[in-house]
Amino acid sequence: MFSVLRTARKSLGKAVLALSALALAACQPTSGPSVSQGGPVQVALLVPSGSGQASDQLLARSIENAARMAIGDLAGVQIDLRIYPTAGQAAQASAAASRAVAEGAKVILGPVFAEEANAAGLAVASAGVNVLSFSNNPAIAGGNVFVLGPTFDNTARRLASYAVRAGKSQVMIIHDRNAQGEAGRTAIQAGVAAAGGSVVATGSYEFSQNGIVQAIPQLAAQAKSSGAQAVFLTADTAGALPLVTQLLSENGVDPTITQYVGLTRWDIPAATLALPGVQGGIFAMPDPGLFGQYQARYQSTFGEQPHPVSAIAYDGIAAIGALAKQGRGLDRASLTQGAGFAGVNGVFRLLANGTNERGLAVARIQNNTVTVIDPAPRSFGGAGF
Repeated sequence: MFSVLRTARKSLGKAVLALSALALAACQPTSGPSVSQGGPVQVALLVPSGSGQASDQLLARSIENAARMAIGDLAGVQIDLRIYPTAGQAAQASAAASRAVAEGAKVILGPVFAEEANAAGLAVASAGVNVLSFSNNPAIAGGNVFVLGPTFDNTARRLASYAVRAGKSQVMIIHDRNAQGEAGRTAIQAGVAAAGGSVVATGSYEFSQNGIVQAIPQLAAQAKSSGAQAVFLTADTAGALPLVTQLLSENGVDPTITQYVGLTRWDIPAATLALPGVQGGIFAMPDPGLFGQYQARYQSTFGEQPHPVSAIAYDGIAAIGALAKQGRGLDRASLTQGAGFAGVNGVFRLLANGTNERGLAVARIQNNTVTVIDPAPRSFGGAGF
C-alpha cells in the first residue's frame, strides 16, 4: 500500500500513489500548545465521514473504533478524543483542523487522504500543532505534518537489507511505468545502495496487459544476462503482479534461483497466495503476531473486521499516550524520539523529515501459505535496522 488517497474509496483494500503537486505543509511550526502533566490530552481525530459514500463511513467507523480501543489500553493517561468529520475533502479538513485547535486540540490525528492532511497541516502550522496523518505519501511529509502509513522507502530498505544478507546482492528492478512504479524504483535504488548491494539492471513495462506481455521477454532476457540474483518488483496484487510473475517465470527467470522480491503486500487478498508465479517470493509485512491479536480483539469487540488503516489510528494514539505518560509534550522533538513507539503494527518511530520507520517482518510465500523467514524487530537497533 503506498498512498492512502481517494482511490481507496473504490477498493478499501487498495491504495495508490498520487504524487500530485501539493502546496506542501513544510513550514516549521512555532512553539506548540503546552500539555498539562497529569491532565487529559485533547486529541482531534479527523475522519472521512460525511461524504455520502459507504466506504468512507466504514473507514471512519473503523478508525474511531481503533482509536477508542487504544485509549482503553492506556494506563495512567487520559485522552479527550474529539471527532471531526472531513468528508474526505481538503477544504473541510482544513476547516476541521482549525476548529479543533480553536477548541483546544493539542495534536491532530488523521486525516486519511494526502490532500486532506496537507491542507490540515497548513491550517494549523502557525499554532504549532502537529498533524499525525494516516497517509503514507511522503510528498506531504515535513514541517508539522507526519505520515504514519507504511512507506516504500522503509519497505525497500528492509527487504534490500535482508536480500543482501542472504547473498542476493545483485538486484534487477522491474517497475510499472506510472507514478507508483517510478516512486517504487527510486525507493528500491536507495534501499539497495544503503544495504551495500548493486542494482545491475532496471526495466519497466507499460501499465497495461498488452504492455506487460510485450515487455516481459526482453525484461527476462535482461535479468538473465545481467547476472541478477534477485528481481525486485513494484507491482501489486490488484495490478500487474499476477501477470508479471507468471510471465517472468515462463520466460526463464527461475524463482528458485533468482529471488523474486515484492515492494507491496503479496498476501492481500489471500487468493494471491495460490498464484504459481509468487511461490518462493518474499515481501515485507507488519509483525503478524501483534496484528493478528489486534484483529481478533477488534472483531470480538465490534463484531466486524477492522479496516487496515484503523491499525495506524491505534498506533497514533499509542504514541500520543506514551509521550503523555512520560510527561513529554507533543512537539517535534518528542514525537521524533529515537526509541520510537510500540503499536499493533509493531515498533515504529517518526523521522525528522515527517516520514516514519517501522519494524517489518520478511515473509515468503511457499505452497500457497505465508511463512515469516525474518521476524520483525521488537525494538530499534535489531535486525532490519
